[in-house]
Amino acid sequence: MSKLLQDAVNELSKLPGIGRRTALRLAMHLLRTDTDSVVQMTSAIERFRKGIRYCSQCNNISDTEICPICTDATRDRTTVCVVEQVADMLSIENTHQYRGLYHVLGGVISPMQGIAPSDLKIDLLTERIERGEIKEVIIAISTSVEGETTLFYIMNRLRRYPGLKVTAIARGIGFGDEIEYVDELTITHALMNRREIE
Repeated sequence: MSKLLQDAVNELSKLPGIGRRTALRLAMHLLRTDTDSVVQMTSAIERFRKGIRYCSQCNNISDTEICPICTDATRDRTTVCVVEQVADMLSIENTHQYRGLYHVLGGVISPMQGIAPSDLKIDLLTERIERGEIKEVIIAISTSVEGETTLFYIMNRLRRYPGLKVTAIARGIGFGDEIEYVDELTITHALMNRREIE
């Protein structure tokens, strides 16, 4: 294999979800693509990497100091949805069911990966709450062991704010799942979060 091709495959395979075979296919695709298109792509990636900022209020990525969601006057400023990553926020936004603000933690507590509570943007969240406008915090983080640890840590931190409503997104059996194949923890969450049928 050519050294140049091997270097390209090595770099592409560092992307999440991209194995060496997919990286090779991508590299070969780039080789067949006209030079101007490849230059535009690499230029866009470079501009994105150099120009992106983190919102000073919610830690979302933005082109400016404060992201468009935080400056949108039509959003409910009394509710904040706490998510792990920007991708989680985008998934919630795509449902068009939530009109409050967000707070991006930047990960979850994971001692195995060396991520402590101080590495997350939890203090930034409490600073926002202390300003007094926020009435409800919705915690929407993964159901992994690390996610549950982070959930309980945040809930303990937020107990010092009387009158603040702290909720978590409902967890349970996914649409189309068969109960016999669902693990016990998920079934437990589904039972605990059951709702009345109207």
